[in-house]
Amino acid sequence: MTATHGTYADFEALRKQAVALRREGLSLRQIRDRLKIRNNDILSRLVKGEPAPEWTKRPNAKDDLREKARELRLEGHTYDRIQLELGCSKSSISLWVRDLPKPEPQYTVEERHARMNAGLAHLRAAQDKERQETKRVAREEVGQLSDRELFIAGVTLYWAEGTKDKPYRRCEVLQFINSDPNVIRLYLRWLDLLGIPRERLRFRVSIHESADVPDAEHFWADLAGIAPSGLQKTTLKKHNPKTTRKNTAEAYRGCLVIYVTKSADLYRRVEGAWYGIVSGAEPAP
Repeated sequence: MTATHGTYADFEALRKQAVALRREGLSLRQIRDRLKIRNNDILSRLVKGEPAPEWTKRPNAKDDLREKARELRLEGHTYDRIQLELGCSKSSISLWVRDLPKPEPQYTVEERHARMNAGLAHLRAAQDKERQETKRVAREEVGQLSDRELFIAGVTLYWAEGTKDKPYRRCEVLQFINSDPNVIRLYLRWLDLLGIPRERLRFRVSIHESADVPDAEHFWADLAGIAPSGLQKTTLKKHNPKTTRKNTAEAYRGCLVIYVTKSADLYRRVEGAWYGIVSGAEPAP
């Protein structure tokens, strides 16, 4: 019997045909064409309860991942390890293996902490290596400075850290203070470039009274290339117990103050050069 009459009066007879064809392994399309059924709702009712043939089922791309995830879970692996192994989300893993027993911890609390600390140490070492490499490349890109480059660098450094003349306080002298030995070395090299003899330089240490003052004086004197006796009297800063200072380590040596005598004209040249740098940095018209 076919469905060409449009009444479907003998539904049960038609259903028997559809079920028989379904069990033979035909798809819905094949059954529809065989029985001449054009109504998809009727077709679905005719084969209701009959599973589709395996060959008509669309394969699930995650079936293999699911089985592998279950295998790994049964081996005692954590969600993190399974995710790392398979590259799928933890939510999918949880759905696939939630019926499986939770594996026993592989490590004690102390062992987990030790492994975590070791991992952090490895990560920090890698990050530090990357930082040092970045600095090395940048350092080598600078190369040897020309006299002009050193002059511009020194003027900029002085204008950032040195004493400056103010309308309310006339102070046309070169006086520089800093705690960074490399900054002091660069500044002294710049003064050499300007032709300032060491006889015109005055050095003084400024440091907290709670620090190792003699050690700091020897350190700065050695850096400046003079004897400790050549330093002016050290300025001791009072220690305030109510404040929390960070610069209390053994490497703390305070600051070195460098004063250039008879430097009014030199100061004016530096100030003029600074504003020349500012103008020179403006975009060309």
